[in-house]
Amino acid sequence: MRRSYLFRMLWRYKVFFLIGLLLVSAQIFLAYKLLRLPVSGNETTEERDVSRKVYEKYARKEPVANQSTAGDDSNNRRTETPKLASQAAQHLKLEELSFVPPCELTRKETVSAINRAKSQSCKARIVQVACEIQEGTFYPRRLSNYCPRGDHSPNRALGCFRDEKDFRLLAGYYSTFKSNNSPEKCIRLCLQSGYPFAGVQYGYECFCGDEVPKAVAKLPDSSCNIKCPGDPKQACGGYFAINVYETGIRKFAAQSTETIPKRDEGSVRIAFLLTLNGRALRQVHRLLKALYSPRHYYFIHIDARQEYLFRELLKLEQSFPNVRIARKRFSTIWGGASLLSMLLSAMEYLLYESGWPWDFVLNLSESDFPLKNIEQLSAFLSANRGQNFVRNHGREVQRFIQKQGLDMTFVECDNRMWRIGDRTLPAGITIDGGSDWVCLSRDFAHYVTTHGVDPARGGAERDDLVAGLLRVFEYTILPAESFFHTALRNSRYCHTYTNNNLHMTNWKRQLGCKCQYRHIVDWCGCSPNNFKGEDWDRLHGSQQKKLFFARKFEAMVNQAIVLQLEEWIFGPYSADYVNLHAYWQNVYHHEDSPRTPTDGALLNVAHSLLRLNGRSNGGQFYEPYRIREITHYLERDTYRGFLIRHEAIGNDGASLELETWAVPIVTAKVTRTTPLARRLLQLDVSTDYDEKEQLSRNFQRVIGSTSEPVVIFRLAQPPDVTDRVKEHAVNHSLAIEWIDPFGKVLCVSHFTIEDNPAGAPHTFNHFLKGSKLRQPLQVGVWSVRLLQGKTLLGVTRFLVTDVTYWDNETGSRKQHTHRRQLLPLDGGHQRRTSLATSRIRTKDVKERSPRAPGHHHSGDDDTSNDDWTEQQQELDRLVPQFFALRETCAVVGGKSSGYGGKFEHCKATGWSSLAADPKSDIYVESVVSK
Repeated sequence: MRRSYLFRMLWRYKVFFLIGLLLVSAQIFLAYKLLRLPVSGNETTEERDVSRKVYEKYARKEPVANQSTAGDDSNNRRTETPKLASQAAQHLKLEELSFVPPCELTRKETVSAINRAKSQSCKARIVQVACEIQEGTFYPRRLSNYCPRGDHSPNRALGCFRDEKDFRLLAGYYSTFKSNNSPEKCIRLCLQSGYPFAGVQYGYECFCGDEVPKAVAKLPDSSCNIKCPGDPKQACGGYFAINVYETGIRKFAAQSTETIPKRDEGSVRIAFLLTLNGRALRQVHRLLKALYSPRHYYFIHIDARQEYLFRELLKLEQSFPNVRIARKRFSTIWGGASLLSMLLSAMEYLLYESGWPWDFVLNLSESDFPLKNIEQLSAFLSANRGQNFVRNHGREVQRFIQKQGLDMTFVECDNRMWRIGDRTLPAGITIDGGSDWVCLSRDFAHYVTTHGVDPARGGAERDDLVAGLLRVFEYTILPAESFFHTALRNSRYCHTYTNNNLHMTNWKRQLGCKCQYRHIVDWCGCSPNNFKGEDWDRLHGSQQKKLFFARKFEAMVNQAIVLQLEEWIFGPYSADYVNLHAYWQNVYHHEDSPRTPTDGALLNVAHSLLRLNGRSNGGQFYEPYRIREITHYLERDTYRGFLIRHEAIGNDGASLELETWAVPIVTAKVTRTTPLARRLLQLDVSTDYDEKEQLSRNFQRVIGSTSEPVVIFRLAQPPDVTDRVKEHAVNHSLAIEWIDPFGKVLCVSHFTIEDNPAGAPHTFNHFLKGSKLRQPLQVGVWSVRLLQGKTLLGVTRFLVTDVTYWDNETGSRKQHTHRRQLLPLDGGHQRRTSLATSRIRTKDVKERSPRAPGHHHSGDDDTSNDDWTEQQQELDRLVPQFFALRETCAVVGGKSSGYGGKFEHCKATGWSSLAADPKSDIYVESVVSK
């Protein structure tokens, strides 16, 4: 009876017991989530999970990359170390080395970098650095801090103080060292983070702060009685009792700026250091027009790989005595250590060779544009003589160090930054960083370029700070984002630190962090976006701020915003201004070398278009034999096609120089059978997709056989979006079928997109992954079908062109017929085939190795003239399906003759690359005499 009563009571309270157990468990879980200590640098594991997801989403698309993350400018994101698909990090491939490593290398990152490096010189460089690091003397262990410290003394103990949970004595930064905490370790961390006070508490806790503890909180030394895990001979605080020490620096405060000069010393002179890349010549001219004044100086460094831009800008020296082009040039890859070397080299020239009496050096790129006129900038800098303008990262230093990768060693070679392992930064100094766009005083520039010689002290003293920092930042990713800041914070010039680099940067996190540099850096990073029309309010809001430049601008993406800025700063253009909304940018020049596979495919298509144009030109046949330039043409930010400037022979034997306008044809067909299909605005196949800007950089839509195609499609908003629908994104399961020129479906890619109707039209892209499509791609006409389930949404076609280009070398028709030049642009063996479509035959041709540039083809070559002629004919049959011819004009001057009035002069057109473009013409009289 008693037993049955007991069972009834247990059963009665069973439910209450389970509920209580669940409540207790929930409380324990919440306490863990709310009270658990952050991982080093105040970075929670959730944050690291987010970083890992960023890597998994973007970096692992590339199966052999050893990626981590970093950033551009001052906002960066770090990811976890990736696992290499080949597990190359496990074993060093000694058989691939032409030398014997002088030490045993076992670190995964180091071995992976060596195995992946292409050249023996690069492998040897990585091995050399790694072995020297293992010896323990490669990096300086401690550097001196020369910033005046006031009455603060390094490592001075202030005593034991009472602390409170809700009102911490040192509230700046907090970390834990479970096994090795000590006053020395905590002081080093706080000094590195820029705090004047450090405190150890409860054995393993470390606190940093800016304010000295109040005397009323002083406790007897016996209250701090817990031994330090890293040094049992010392006390590391107690229960809410903290041992406080001075780190040896005083509280840092950036300098404020003035707007009106305090004294009449005349206006300062500015040395503009332009570091340029790419081919946007007209955009550079436009920037120089906006900046130009005979009073200031312009030193231009052009990336060593950009021969076209170098040749064109070299002409400036003939017209402008205060413009010079750097002859010592660097290949400045994104994130590369060479960027800092380039900046210091340019400053050395400006200081010791130019003879220019400048006061400030300010670096800009081709994607910068002013927000105010040069007089306003000059007046502002004149009011702040001697100051140094840099932009701080604005976050906890330890988190910045980790996200920036400053605790890693990188080696630059083979035009790549290779990550080879972790490192410890030197003790004794504060680490700082942010944006790599700076404005530095002449004295500080002299200081950093002379390894610590201070001109203010007559050059008699030299410190170890700059030399030590140069050693550290020579092996750092994005070194220019930290070197100047750190040197400034720890030098005698720390009182000139102004937390403003005079720039506004267009950060859009959702689009800007896409690991787009993983092909050249073992890291993933964030980059600013280009300003567009929708960003105008931000730009206009800078009028009352101490900002003088904005970035990024790119005329190939949006030129209208630059026009709006120009009219805001300098006044409106006239209503009849010539070609105000047109833009031209060179994409190919015959003097450039080496050729690339992209060039080969483009030249094949261009020559086909010229042959077609010659045959259909009113019976006056002319034969193209050399392409000189190819230029993009845009009007009102819409791509209008590409312009082919070429030499030709008329039917009378006269030499002609012409320019022909061609445009790509849209081939997409949308079914409109479903709601999603009716929202399809774009369906296209291209290459070089820029996720950050949501567009393809292959504007001309020429796809070579070694390219990696991407499907791009764009959806409009649903027509009946309600507030309830806006709150929820819809996932669509889609598939893409890739169909080769023979009509065979080579692969089907299934994927899901998140369709959020709350925003503007969305652009999606889908890359080919892995080995689903083997390269080289079959030359011919391909098709892509976009499906939702079994329902066809749309179909588009694209042409794949051979990347090996046959160029006509001479001017006579006889030599043209019998002598050709083969440019082996694909870098390997090339199978010569006829162009194939779903209905044409293919022709087997034996394999051969491409010849070096300059080899002349003749009758004894293994690819005969008949074979090549047949391939040309097949290409000429297919090209009109994807490209259309517009107009042809005659280039005036040079080799032009024998026009017979047939062609309009190119300068008289509105579309030619030779048409008037005064907005980008820096040589006009108004600029020269400005």
